[in-house]
Amino acid sequence: MRAARLLAEIGDCRSRYPDPAALAGAAGVSPVTRRPGTWISHHFRWDVSAHLRDAICDFAADSRRASPWAGALYAAARARGKDHPHAVRILACAWTPVIWRCWQDGTAYDPHKHQGSPQTVEASS
Repeated sequence: MRAARLLAEIGDCRSRYPDPAALAGAAGVSPVTRRPGTWISHHFRWDVSAHLRDAICDFAADSRRASPWAGALYAAARARGKDHPHAVRILACAWTPVIWRCWQDGTAYDPHKHQGSPQTVEASS
């Protein structure tokens, strides 16, 4: 059911999200980075599709129980002091390239091909 909701929110137009970063940004699971001079700040992304964010975050939250690398990534975020919603967004951001690749190729997720080395956004930690 979660995969169906995720697919419904992403849609069937594969050119809508040309890369995983575009999907993560549209879903609001990657932070907004501001560099107004000599300092850098990262903020929560507000202007996004709330339904898409909910679908990806719901998928990510449940994945931490079924996937060892997802559980470890979530636990590491919590150990760094992130609250549950923030840790789930960090995990969702890590899942986004995997979801995007499966969606682009029209293939199902294979945990044996994915060895648990997701590219996470350092700013979200």
